[in-house]
Amino acid sequence: MLRVGRFCIDVVETGRFGLDGGAMFGVVPKPLWERAYHPADAANRIPMAARALLIRWDSRIVLVDTGNGTKMSEKDRQIYALDTSVFSLTGSLQQLGVRPEEVTDVILTHLHFDHAGGGTRLDERGELVPSFPNARYYVQRDQLLWARRPTEKDRASFRAEDFEPLAAAGLLEALDGEGELFPGVRLLVVHGHTRAMQLVLISDAGQSLLYCADLCPTAAHVPYPYIMAYDNFPLTTLEEKKRILPQAYEEGWVLCFEHDAFVQAARLQSTPKGFAAGEPIQITPVAAQPAQGSAR
Repeated sequence: MLRVGRFCIDVVETGRFGLDGGAMFGVVPKPLWERAYHPADAANRIPMAARALLIRWDSRIVLVDTGNGTKMSEKDRQIYALDTSVFSLTGSLQQLGVRPEEVTDVILTHLHFDHAGGGTRLDERGELVPSFPNARYYVQRDQLLWARRPTEKDRASFRAEDFEPLAAAGLLEALDGEGELFPGVRLLVVHGHTRAMQLVLISDAGQSLLYCADLCPTAAHVPYPYIMAYDNFPLTTLEEKKRILPQAYEEGWVLCFEHDAFVQAARLQSTPKGFAAGEPIQITPVAAQPAQGSAR
């Protein structure tokens, strides 16, 4: 656990999956991204985490993102090499002493299936229900509109079953722009990866932690040119990194990496080539780790 003032923060490992390494690193040549992150498998996939964040203070239990969930077809599980045998959303929450019905709030950074998939589940009757029945779910209104009418480029990333049941149940709250959702919990809205993705910045007692979502999905994505081909507007992502990362460095923020299978978090360091992730920070010890092969 990491304390940021009054906030108790843990990471929640929801499982491992794989995405195409070239798509994850865009124009960066394969020899460079393999050295910076991890070699690809025979299908050119790299190991990815789906790391949620748990924030606890007073009577609130807030979850940020929910991973891929358990609703994928067997075909999709194979395509994305989804593995929940070591980590799962409910299992990791249980290890942290949290039951799904105790979660008071769920912040969805955006509605791509690897971030919002765990927000709903199939019950014993095979019906879609909210995974956290007593929670309010929060997403930016512009992101919800985009998810309902995606482009040909990104339509495969959105699945209505991840968020429409929440809306139908009256649990999904659409937000308009950035600001404090709760005192000390601020949402920063960015538009390069997808329209109106919200990063979560937790600040108290002179300390801050930024949950990077897909602005910097891994520690290897901290350098400015390391931008995903998945991003709809990569030059916007570049400008957003140039706006946010200098402040993170100057103020000593901890950056939590949602998709890095090997590094939970780090502070930034300045190098002759620009910003890079510093020494890894382990926020929450985990019961098991995946085989890391030749990582880093």
